[in-house]
Amino acid sequence: MFRNWRIGSVNGALLAAYFIPAWALVAFNIIVAPVHGLYERPSVAVALYLSDHLQMAGMDTVRAAWLLALGRLTVVAFFAIYLVLLCIPRIRRNGGSDEALGIALAIGSLISLASMIMASKVGEMAALRLHATELLLLLGAAIVVVIERPEAAPKTVQKTVETAAPLGLEQAELLHNR
Repeated sequence: MFRNWRIGSVNGALLAAYFIPAWALVAFNIIVAPVHGLYERPSVAVALYLSDHLQMAGMDTVRAAWLLALGRLTVVAFFAIYLVLLCIPRIRRNGGSDEALGIALAIGSLISLASMIMASKVGEMAALRLHATELLLLLGAAIVVVIERPEAAPKTVQKTVETAAPLGLEQAELLHNR
């Protein structure tokens, strides 16, 4: 069963095993209580940056929190799609699941990079370490996916059987052939 698994597939599955529960829980907390969920550890840098530097009012902060939760749920959804496609051997061998993984890695990297920059601006060191670690995980997986290509499908060679006399329908009908 594990003969046709690539390093990128295993790496993506391990990333999905981390990001699906972690980011889904954070997004769920933001959806249930937007302001309280935004001020928890994984999103506190975003909340402090929005309130201190952008000086957002209450309802604007709630909208920004919901937008962050939507982005995190989008990443979770693409990781889940990746895991479903990874379970189908034919798609896994051809690298068909790499597109879903690439989208999850791209959106997740943007969210982690923006959160890391916001954490550095407000001086929140614990959040900076968390987002930097997540960003390095996502970028490392992206590099593995880009470098490691799926195996090329084996080409079948058809051997033609030559007979002593060619068939009548295969010959061209020219005037000098009559």
